[in-house]
Amino acid sequence: MPRKPNYSFERSQRAKCKAAKKAERLQAKAEKSAAKKETPDETGTQEAGVADTADDPHPTGVVR
Repeated sequence: MPRKPNYSFERSQRAKCKAAKKAERLQAKAEKSAAKKETPDETGTQEAGVADTADDPHPTGVVR
């Protein structure tokens, strides 16, 4: 004799699995974003650009 299906339990199990998978993806995305923010720019253009404009009396290059 086959068992009686428990649709609500099966649905809740699918929802639980889906939520766990989504949480895992969000956590991986957050870690990737945090790692990207922590690592400095490899070319160093931003730091060099700030240093260059600080020493330059005319940062736009226009001299009057």
